[in-house]
Amino acid sequence: MDALTRAWLALLVLSGLTAAAATLKDGGADIRIIGIVVLVLALLKSRLILSRYLGLAGAPAWRRGFNLSLTLFVLLLLGLHLFPTL
Repeated sequence: MDALTRAWLALLVLSGLTAAAATLKDGGADIRIIGIVVLVLALLKSRLILSRYLGLAGAPAWRRGFNLSLTLFVLLLLGLHLFPTL
C-alpha cells in the first residue's frame, strides 16, 4: 500500500473519530472535553494532509514551520474554547 492510500485511510479513521466525539454531546459528555478532542483530531488531520498530500514530508524545515504555526493556532483556539470570557 502506498503512502497516499495509508494517509487517506488514516484521514478516514480520524474523521470517524471526530464524528464520534461530536455525537458524545448528546450523551451528556462535557462540551469542553469534546472540543479539545475535536481540535486535537483536526490538528492531526491537518498535519497529515500537509505532510502526505502536499508533499511536505520531503521538506522537513517547511513541515516544522507549518506544524509549529498549526499547533500555535490550535492552542489559541483551545484557549478561546476553554476560556471564552477572557
